[in-house]
Amino acid sequence: MESVGSATGLTDEQRAIQDVVHEFAVEEIRPTAREADETETFPEEVWDGLAELDLTGLTVPEEYGGFGADRTTYAVVNEEVAYGQLAVATALSVHCLATECIAEFASEAQKEKWLPKMAEGRPVGMFALSEPEAGSNPAEMSTVARREGDEYIINGQKQWITNGQRGGVCILFAKTDPDDPNSVTQFLVPEDAGYEVGKKEEKLGLRASDTTGLTFDDVRIPAENRLTEEGRGLSAAFHILTGGRIGIAAQATGLAQSALDDAIAYANEREQFDNPISKIQAIRHKIADMGTKVHASRTMVREAARVADAGEDPRTAASMAKYYASEAAVDVTNEAVQVHGGYGYTTDFDVERYYRDAKITTIYEGTSEIQKEVIARSLLD
Repeated sequence: MESVGSATGLTDEQRAIQDVVHEFAVEEIRPTAREADETETFPEEVWDGLAELDLTGLTVPEEYGGFGADRTTYAVVNEEVAYGQLAVATALSVHCLATECIAEFASEAQKEKWLPKMAEGRPVGMFALSEPEAGSNPAEMSTVARREGDEYIINGQKQWITNGQRGGVCILFAKTDPDDPNSVTQFLVPEDAGYEVGKKEEKLGLRASDTTGLTFDDVRIPAENRLTEEGRGLSAAFHILTGGRIGIAAQATGLAQSALDDAIAYANEREQFDNPISKIQAIRHKIADMGTKVHASRTMVREAARVADAGEDPRTAASMAKYYASEAAVDVTNEAVQVHGGYGYTTDFDVERYYRDAKITTIYEGTSEIQKEVIARSLLD
């Protein structure tokens, strides 16, 4: 991959990490991507490879066997993994959300119990915030965790759970008082607690990443599995998701870069009227627009990561990056299909998968509409 400003703002160490992960994406992830999408199965051998590179411990502190990455390194890794396949990057980022919750909010005993194993890739983490009737407004959730002695008893249903069939540690958000929207609390629920995993959703894109519901029917967990004080769950979720939005923006950038590279390669190879179509002005202008959007996306991601790493409030920068990069990914992948013409509409080329995958980046971890509201609030209120 050769892109304008790809190393902008990176240290030598971060650039070295970028090179390693990019090589892994090209040699290990991309060759499995089409089959994984067609069969709707997650490439576990790729996950094992990520673990060998210590990437499943990306947000795990070094003292617990993890990578201890800063936000810029986190963004670089997400971009490069998504360059290989967005479904793999999504699974990794959700696993990292779970490990980050444990690292930041769990007791020392819970950190020692879970983080070293999760850094090694198993068990896989999940992040259970959304519900069938509560998506963009999680305060409307109906899942309840009722305290009974030294236990909490959980009842409710969660939806859109990445790693649902693969996961072993669920970071769950539930109300401790069903009538109080301010009682949302964060819990750690291991797989053996007994929740039910629902059917795998059939999706437009991101087919290799399993997405399910989770049902909690009188599921009991020890009180020590509460990660935040009662009522502090939503603030914890929004804090973690702000960093996650930088990761999603980086993923959208990596996906768009992949589409751009494929479009350039095809334009240079495909001939019409005795010349490569890269000589046609309309195609050249499409490539120029695509390249500009990829570069702008990467620049916004790096700036949001810089703000976070500097200890400043990254919420606005993260929302701007997530909003712009995700919408740009939809535009760039759409144009990549157009450059390929009729072939772009077939499964013989990967651009149709990029196009299908790109749309989800405008939806998960906060829709584009939610990002615009966050941005508007920072500018107007």
